Amino acid sequence: MENFNGQKILPAARDIKQLEKLLESQFTYIILLNSHIGQLRSLTRLAKSKNKQLLLHADLVQGLKNDEYAAQFLCQDIRPAGLISTRKSVVLSAKKSGLIAIQRLFLLDSIALETSYKLLEVTKPDFIEVLPGVMPHIITEVYEETKIPIIAGGLIRKKEEVDHAIKAGSVAVTTSREFLWQY
Repeated sequence: MENFNGQKILPAARDIKQLEKLLESQFTYIILLNSHIGQLRSLTRLAKSKNKQLLLHADLVQGLKNDEYAAQFLCQDIRPAGLISTRKSVVLSAKKSGLIAIQRLFLLDSIALETSYKLLEVTKPDFIEVLPGVMPHIITEVYEETKIPIIAGGLIRKKEEVDHAIKAGSVAVTTSREFLWQY
């Protein structure tokens, strides 16, 4: 998995139609944003059958409560390649289960940044997704502070913003904007 095998764009599907496109794409690592608990098992199996590494955004699963039992269910029963979450229990469960653990951080202000550093000391995720991803100097700072690989996400709308995020130290950029998937 070493930094997603060099894959710089982590395409994120907002719906089944986008996921179907990604299942037929050249990408190995793909993200499923919005989903329903009843679809997870079949979608994960389908992704595996297409040799895709599905990263599931655990916070956006409809019909699933945001607690430790939900995290255990995702890790033990659904078993995607990895989980993305803002929640400590999900990230810790993913790590414990051997899944890729991605801690999502919304960095709105200095207080959020300081709180995030404390959270990261506990969760020690495999990757940090920094949102919004259009703040290159913050991407650099978070990496220098934590030494955990950074993924930039949120509000990235142009190819130049992808370049800025990568130059700032991001190993990859998440985006649901299909025209950036070709980049």
